[in-house]
Amino acid sequence: MVQYNFKKITVVPSGKDFIDIVLSRTQRQTPTVVHKGYAISRLRKFYMRKVKFTQQNFHEKLSAIIDEFPRLDDVHPFYGDLLHVLYNKDHYKLALGQVNTARNLIGKIAKDYVKLLKYGDSLYRCKCLKVAALGRMCTVIKRIGPSLAYLEQIRQHMARLPSIDPNTRTILICGYPNVGKSSFINKITRADVDVQPYAFTTKSLFVGHTDYKYLRYQVIDTPGILDRPFEDRNIIEMCSITALAHLRAAVLFFLDISGSCGYSIAQQAALFNSIKSLFMNKPLLIVCNKIDLQPLEGLPEDDMKLVMDMKAEAIKTVIAQGGEPNDEGALLTMSALTDDGVIAVKNAACERLLNQRVEIKMKSKKINDCLNRFHVAVPKPRDTKERLPCIPQPVLEARAKANAEKEKRKLEKELENENGGAGVYSANLRKHYILADDEWKEDIMPEILDGHNVYDFVDPDILQRLEELEGEEGLRLEAEVEEDDFEMDGKDLTPEEQEALAEIRRKKSLLIQEHRMKKSTAESRPIVPRKFDKDSKFTSARMGRQLSSLGLDPTAAISRSRSVSRRGRKRERSLGREDGDAMDVDDEQSSKKLRTRSRSRSKSRPPGEVTPGEGFKDSAQKLKALKIAKKSVRNRNKAARRGEADRVIPNLKPKHLFSGKRSIGKTSRR
Repeated sequence: MVQYNFKKITVVPSGKDFIDIVLSRTQRQTPTVVHKGYAISRLRKFYMRKVKFTQQNFHEKLSAIIDEFPRLDDVHPFYGDLLHVLYNKDHYKLALGQVNTARNLIGKIAKDYVKLLKYGDSLYRCKCLKVAALGRMCTVIKRIGPSLAYLEQIRQHMARLPSIDPNTRTILICGYPNVGKSSFINKITRADVDVQPYAFTTKSLFVGHTDYKYLRYQVIDTPGILDRPFEDRNIIEMCSITALAHLRAAVLFFLDISGSCGYSIAQQAALFNSIKSLFMNKPLLIVCNKIDLQPLEGLPEDDMKLVMDMKAEAIKTVIAQGGEPNDEGALLTMSALTDDGVIAVKNAACERLLNQRVEIKMKSKKINDCLNRFHVAVPKPRDTKERLPCIPQPVLEARAKANAEKEKRKLEKELENENGGAGVYSANLRKHYILADDEWKEDIMPEILDGHNVYDFVDPDILQRLEELEGEEGLRLEAEVEEDDFEMDGKDLTPEEQEALAEIRRKKSLLIQEHRMKKSTAESRPIVPRKFDKDSKFTSARMGRQLSSLGLDPTAAISRSRSVSRRGRKRERSLGREDGDAMDVDDEQSSKKLRTRSRSRSKSRPPGEVTPGEGFKDSAQKLKALKIAKKSVRNRNKAARRGEADRVIPNLKPKHLFSGKRSIGKTSRR
């Protein structure tokens, strides 16, 4: 399979850029230092190397241009004629010929000046010969500057050409402008050709690809053709003529039978007769488009006769290929707007093309070599008894069951088409519900009932949860009954016990009320410093008195509380603590220490405020010291030092500034 990829052609530089590229390369890749004290043989070699290297670079660049551009005599005739139509092959060959001549001239110049350099007798003479050689080479390149610019324009245009394979299965669409060719290719392929309601929207060849019977077909949309003499046709029309003349393809000739394209059927028939010589040996189909505006049966007799004449010509192409005359495949109708008949046209064209290619291969000489390799063995019957294939009964039953299910089952797509199509038909999702009774599937379930969302109360485990709740409620009721039984009513108690019970209940109610008051005023109540807490409610001494009154030994509890209060005093108190957080301690000295330790200022103070122990007499002196400290750090920060001890010396000679050959000017910034 031959494919031409014009996108890989390298860019053709202009004449000035060409010279700059080659001379800078010579300067970079050859020695640059020479002294008049060197031996004359060394001087000659130095400058001969310069001339040879420059000629070699010019030769490589020009050879790449000549080799990468396609030769019109070697490419497929379709591409040869297409390039001739687009660029005029005489100008194209002339430009490549000038590049080839320049390459030969540069080779001769280098050869002549290398001979002269062999007899150079001084540094000055050798240098003058080198300058003259390079100057003449550059003059040759400047003279072919217009040819290089022309070739660059051709390269850019060729890179935008579609990638068409002339030898693969191809469907070619042709006809008058604005008859629906681009709409058809957009329908059957993934191409995105611009479609507009005026003539010559398509100005070049467009390619799309489609599949038929697991084979890939390329579909080519050609620009519209007008019925006029061959000499008067423009470049856009000649692209279509070139494709029709050189590509082995199935041709679809599009007719606009509604006349909305601006051309009558008689004009379209005249175009068909003028280019029908290009349809020889190609499958031809007449496609009547826009039947949504004008059905084929409603045409006048004269127009109908012209259409039938074109159909007869299409049938002749079938007979010429050795096929049987068939009226069905020669004339087809379609509407690109409603998609009516679009797939039928595509399938008919692909089938006709496939049959023709198979017939051509069968008639070729290669098929005999292939057939000799095949041998089909046909066994002879040993007797007259008929032996039918044995198929097990379960297999037959499974097949029958599958066929029955296939016949019964209707797809959602079929139901949608039967019931009004997309946008009208709504799929019934309830028919797949798995319920105890199939009649429940169509029941209407209310969404809102008595102002409540029904789905909030739907729970499959509701009965089980109800039983659990009822059991839990029963247990709670039993517990409450037991508590009620446990309550003391005071009837069975002695007078002393009744007084103690009343005192307990009174204290309990007082504690509850006090707790509620504290809880309600906790946010707004200020924190009282411990020195104003005159009550001293929660001290270890009080705890000891209460335990002693109950008949318990308080020494272990008091020692325990004191040991805990004195544990972990290694670190200082945090600065943000309030005085009220300190614990009450019996010892007066320790309480004084804690109070002095807990008195601390807030961290949020201005930077100039002097605190005791900093060594400043006033805030002005402190601000001045801070300013001097910042100034001393500034240089270190600018040098990106990590601290005073950072003595790292960075690289003082970065390679990108001090390597390579130096040109005229500064070397600090290259």
